[in-house]
Amino acid sequence: MTLLEGLLWLTLNVYHEARSEPQVGQVAVALVTLNRANEQHLSVKAIVQEPYQFSWTFQKESYLPEDPKAFLECMKSAYLALQTEDFTQGATHYHLDSIKPYWSANYTYLNQFGSHKFYKE
Repeated sequence: MTLLEGLLWLTLNVYHEARSEPQVGQVAVALVTLNRANEQHLSVKAIVQEPYQFSWTFQKESYLPEDPKAFLECMKSAYLALQTEDFTQGATHYHLDSIKPYWSANYTYLNQFGSHKFYKE
């Protein structure tokens, strides 16, 4: 996989998961994606496309962004994540603060960025 393809999939994940978040929240989502890829020794594309890992991949009919301006902002956040030290403390999972998924009880809560709570095993 090329760097450009990885950046595209990272950006798509940030766009669909956190485009309404402040930049720190978008970068945190990108870092989780990168942490999973590094931990599992898989490409960003493979991590994003894993079944039932990111809700947009099975809830959306199209991966194409509908808001070009938001997509570019998410690309900036994805690019920043590639250059930033991991401030999520190795987070590999997150969820909106308005829900409490069953798996969160088995993970260590780390922090909240924007409206997402971040965890690791």
